[in-house]
Amino acid sequence: MRQLGDTQAQPVSTAELRKVLEDILSHHFGTRSHIAKLNRRPSANSSSFAVEELGVCLDDGTTLQLVFKNLGRGALLEGARQAKPIFLYHPLREIETYRTILAPNLPSTPTYYGAVIDHQIERYWLFLEKVPGVELYQVGEFSTWQQVARWLTVLHNRFARQIKFSARAQAAHLLSYDGAFYRLWLRRAQQFFRRAQPFQPDSVRHKIDWLAARYEQVVEYLVALPVTFVHGEFYASNVLVQQAAGEVRVCPVDWEMAAVGPGVIDLAALTAGKWSEAEKQALALTYHAALEPDGDWPPAPDEFLTALDYCHLHLAVQWLGWSPEWSPPREHAQDWLSEAMRLAERLML
Repeated sequence: MRQLGDTQAQPVSTAELRKVLEDILSHHFGTRSHIAKLNRRPSANSSSFAVEELGVCLDDGTTLQLVFKNLGRGALLEGARQAKPIFLYHPLREIETYRTILAPNLPSTPTYYGAVIDHQIERYWLFLEKVPGVELYQVGEFSTWQQVARWLTVLHNRFARQIKFSARAQAAHLLSYDGAFYRLWLRRAQQFFRRAQPFQPDSVRHKIDWLAARYEQVVEYLVALPVTFVHGEFYASNVLVQQAAGEVRVCPVDWEMAAVGPGVIDLAALTAGKWSEAEKQALALTYHAALEPDGDWPPAPDEFLTALDYCHLHLAVQWLGWSPEWSPPREHAQDWLSEAMRLAERLML
């Protein structure tokens, strides 16, 4: 069986890219488009896959700034190839998320221009607007983070009650936050710690075993939370904000782990930064206040913050079970086992 990364993406020639892009733009604009000038350069923004920034000038004078994302297995970057769990990969997930979910429902997200899908040659190309914004983690104004939290509530409210969403989720190959998904991360973390046991103090092994003995309580709690459409990695490094004329445009990018799961999972990622506990709580309650009532949801603020703690615990375990060969980006780096233990004790597991 061929494993993830066994194929290597061939460099895309500018002539081929121009031809494909003319077809994409012609379909998008509904009239034949011809490219007079095409500039391309590797993107400085991080992603698991090869990403380029394209400057396009059409023969009618229209100029566009685009992102070209190659989602084929061979385009998976070396670091991601070594570390990203293979079961998370599906080349159509991000393409279908933009095409069928984001574009029709959330116009503030990057404009979807089109995609190329050719299963025979494993070609999966995605073309998006290059949003002229900054990553949220670079923004210090707390009010902007609150606006992002309110935007996130809009996302989750919009999809929480869509009866046909399950069929759409299947078509987009969305991940599912079910019991098996939650248990998998803890099991992977245990395996990694066992392999490293000769190099780990006994106290570390005891901590992961203590957590594992109690983790079914966490799974039972998480699977009982209401679900919606979630980004899956709603960290500040994956959210672009564009400020113009007093308005803030919120543009989450990198929907490679889009899923059906508890909306609070996204909120946990958003509040995973280095804010004080009071600031994190204020950000969480901004989200909570904008939720649309649906039966018993949302609960009272104290109960909601407990749900957030459970989701933070899941994220800590997920980082522990991500890969033994990998260190997280600086903005995510911390002692995740200690964080998991702190949350487990606060939840009185």
